[in-house]
Amino acid sequence: MLKKAKADLGEKMGGKSFEQAKDISQAVVDSSRQIWLAGLGAFSRVQEEGAKVFETLVKQGEAVESKTRRTATDSAAAASEAARTSFAEVQKNVSGTWDKLEQVFEDRVARALSKLGVSTRGDVQRLEKRVESLAAVVDGLKPGNARTERTASPRKTSAESRSKDGAAAAGSAKRPVRAAGKRA
Repeated sequence: MLKKAKADLGEKMGGKSFEQAKDISQAVVDSSRQIWLAGLGAFSRVQEEGAKVFETLVKQGEAVESKTRRTATDSAAAASEAARTSFAEVQKNVSGTWDKLEQVFEDRVARALSKLGVSTRGDVQRLEKRVESLAAVVDGLKPGNARTERTASPRKTSAESRSKDGAAAAGSAKRPVRAAGKRA
């Protein structure tokens, strides 16, 4: 087949063309050899300088990694601080709202108890002071000034005084009825 291709080429180009083709073929072979040698030279150079290039690339990679870590750490710290600030602000708003809600609840309960006629702690304390001052005045009016006996006796609780006052009031209410019953 090669012979046939040479013969066809010879017929087309004449005698000179075969020589020219041979020169072109030799130029291609020479050019291929030069390319091959350049590749071998590059390979040899990479082998020699490859370790140096590799070390340089490792150092550059370490520098980039440390910069990236610093940036990530700084970003994380900034985000953490922003989250703390935001949390503190939300917590402050929530506690303020909670205090307002508690005050509204207390006011409504006080209003409801007032409408029902339930005395408050302040009302009871004022009444106790007034009763004590009136008791002192009454003690001062009694002959022999029984004030010393009153202060020596233990103080009654408001529940005891109410039950005794209620019993005394109930007893006094019954007396006129009995007296009225005896008259009749």
